[in-house]
Amino acid sequence: MSEKWRNLWLLTLTIFFAKALWFSASAVVPQLTEEWHLTGNQQSWLTMTVQLGFVVGALASAIYNLADRVPAEKLLAFSAAAGAASNAAIALFADSPGPAMALRFLTGVFLAGVYPPGMKLIATWTKEDRGLGIGLLVGALTIGSASPHLLNALPFFGGEGGLPPWKPILMCASGLAVLGALVAALFVSPGPLLPPARTFNWRYAARILGEKPSRLANFGYLGHMWELYAMWAWVPLFLLAAYQQAGLSETAARLAGFCSVAIGGVGCVVGGVWADRWGRTLVTSVSMLISGACCLAAGLLFGHPALLTALCLVWGFFVISDSAQFSTAVSELADPSHVGTALTVQASLGFLLTMLTIWLVPPLVARVGWEWAFAFLALGPAAGIWSMLRLRALPEATKMASGNR
Repeated sequence: MSEKWRNLWLLTLTIFFAKALWFSASAVVPQLTEEWHLTGNQQSWLTMTVQLGFVVGALASAIYNLADRVPAEKLLAFSAAAGAASNAAIALFADSPGPAMALRFLTGVFLAGVYPPGMKLIATWTKEDRGLGIGLLVGALTIGSASPHLLNALPFFGGEGGLPPWKPILMCASGLAVLGALVAALFVSPGPLLPPARTFNWRYAARILGEKPSRLANFGYLGHMWELYAMWAWVPLFLLAAYQQAGLSETAARLAGFCSVAIGGVGCVVGGVWADRWGRTLVTSVSMLISGACCLAAGLLFGHPALLTALCLVWGFFVISDSAQFSTAVSELADPSHVGTALTVQASLGFLLTMLTIWLVPPLVARVGWEWAFAFLALGPAAGIWSMLRLRALPEATKMASGNR
């Protein structure tokens, strides 16, 4: 195996392990709700605090230029280990929602030191195949993020009545993140295409949305993010509710929830290959068209768990298959001297937006039921498709995917 692919696979493994932290608390919402009597708002904040922490951490890292002042692999390893400690502290010390949310926020801050440095390391090893490289990274992120739902379904935690104890699940997720930190620290190295150091530029950050190609790529990304994290956060619980109503196995429901998120890992890699070959605007538009249709159709199958599971697998594949391509598109369209700033602005806006849609789902469930709670998510893909097709019509679109738009 070449040095390039050895590093890419090791980096993929690192991200897979580290991202087990993201939904570790979200996966055990039923257990925490039973133990701490969580409201719908508090259930949302268990995920939203991670999103907010990520934005704060990403901005702080960019402003202080940490990714260029500290070797990316070392920053990634430290951040994964620190995130693991913050997450484990919930199981060890938290006995109410307040401390847990504070620690979830801190976990999100440290996760901002995992994904962006990972993207930078991918860029040091890839050029013509960068769409595939970033697709591998986002695929690892996807499967890693889904892994707590798998842990929640495994029988050896010894849960009774379909609710395994939540503390071992959080500790296992932290253990995986520590493994990721060790892989990054001991085995991952930057490639020969290491870009020159660039500082965060506030003036360019303010100009990004004024440049039409970048603005449209970012609007497409926001449409995608409107849907993505709300789907990831709540579809496993949606499936659990559907299986419970039908009197089916809760373990099977949790496995279905895991697979519905994890299958996106395959989608990311396939989407990267497609986008490098056929163009970023085409692949992102088709992906959002299919995932948006799933938003509308999911509720119609709530009373048919087998069909609902099949639809959620399709949804999980396409909801993330385009994700890496928005970041790749911005890196191709932005001023080369300010790509870091452009990506930081994109990620910060996207993750801030996810907080709104994650928060909206529980009150919608209370008002209209699970059957219609996801329909509003289709607004994001619709807006995203409009933006990406407008971008496709611009001459600057030839800068993307070696001229494949």
